[in-house]
Amino acid sequence: MHYIRIHTVPPLFVTIDIGMRRQRQRGFTFVEIMVVAIIIVILITMAIPIYQKQVIRSREAVLKSNLFTLRVSINQYMFDRQMAPQALNNLVDGGFLTQVPIDPITGVNNTWKTVQEDGANGMNPGAAGIFDVHSGSNKIALDGTRYADW
Repeated sequence: MHYIRIHTVPPLFVTIDIGMRRQRQRGFTFVEIMVVAIIIVILITMAIPIYQKQVIRSREAVLKSNLFTLRVSINQYMFDRQMAPQALNNLVDGGFLTQVPIDPITGVNNTWKTVQEDGANGMNPGAAGIFDVHSGSNKIALDGTRYADW
């Protein structure tokens, strides 16, 4: 729809505006969208390292718990049977564990590194058994120590 508007600007100027009324366009400009996208990318790049560190911390907590469970089960086995277990599966067979726990760092349950007791100085001379257990991973923990030394 065309319209004619006459503007009078006192005292000497008269302007005539002939044109179509333009409706205000809705939406966002490209620059606004790019600014929002850049802010989102910056927030994501800040959040990813924090998330990854949190995942590592949770795996370390599970590892500590699994090592504690294994060591308590080994001690209970030695107290009950008066000899050290020959393998971690002996703890399952004897009813001290329902299953050998998974090493959360390696992701499997068959990478545990067992420490054998000295057969001459152990509970049952001549038959060495498992005295301690460590993670089978060679990775470094967040505190700077090796998981295998835990």
